[in-house]
Amino acid sequence: MSIRSDFHLHTSFSGDSEADMEEMIKKAIELGLKDIAFTEHMDLNFPVTEETPEGFFECNVDSYLYHLLLLRNKYVNDINIRFGLELGLQPDIVKANVKVAKDHDFDFIIGSIHVVDNMDIYDPKYFEGRSDEEAYRRYFDAVYENLRAYSNFDVVGHLDYVVRKGKTLDADYSYAKYKDIIDKILTRIIDLEKGIEVNTAAIKYGLKELNPCTDILKRYRELGGEIVTVGSDAHVVEDVGRGFDKAAEVLKEAGFEYYTTYDARIPVQVKL
Repeated sequence: MSIRSDFHLHTSFSGDSEADMEEMIKKAIELGLKDIAFTEHMDLNFPVTEETPEGFFECNVDSYLYHLLLLRNKYVNDINIRFGLELGLQPDIVKANVKVAKDHDFDFIIGSIHVVDNMDIYDPKYFEGRSDEEAYRRYFDAVYENLRAYSNFDVVGHLDYVVRKGKTLDADYSYAKYKDIIDKILTRIIDLEKGIEVNTAAIKYGLKELNPCTDILKRYRELGGEIVTVGSDAHVVEDVGRGFDKAAEVLKEAGFEYYTTYDARIPVQVKL
């Protein structure tokens, strides 16, 4: 495995995971990983439903940090454990997100868009009454709107995440179809001196490519983008490091010689 850093992990401190943090650390060590970042969910103002009650995706950061520090000390000679967050971006919670990002000394922050027009993208209602193309384009427009409104993050998470729940998934999806708006997104990310994430969880959703697709990674590289983290988005222990051989192949195909890790919000380039 040429990629030895998993920078997107969720444990029981995230509403949608029951994974034990120490078991995830043990799994990472078993796989030979050198760095991991826990990135617990912090999605303020997430739509309230029966499945996602109020505060469902709001992490108790103090409790999370206390637990992480205990385990960091315990495994200090075995693996580097980073204190991260997956911050849900929405234009109407910019000030609240600024406060969240500044309240603790995070090592790494993923900026992700899970909600568009007050709808969870995983909710079938988001796709009702419109084609996948219309739903996907609205998502990309929302990503750009969020990147114009907020910038205190390190990488944009799973950039074309919306295809995971489309009626046709990524069967008819391509970078070329949305080139106009995706190029604006990538240019904005580069101008902000931020990066993007290669998210291997696409594998378990039956997608033909990772998130984002290879052509987006190629275009990002062509435009001068260099910061790329790799994350399994694991919510269970068994998924730690999943698909990393595939991620390495895709990154090399896209023209990258390095992937990125973070420590104290500072990017570190690691040779593939």
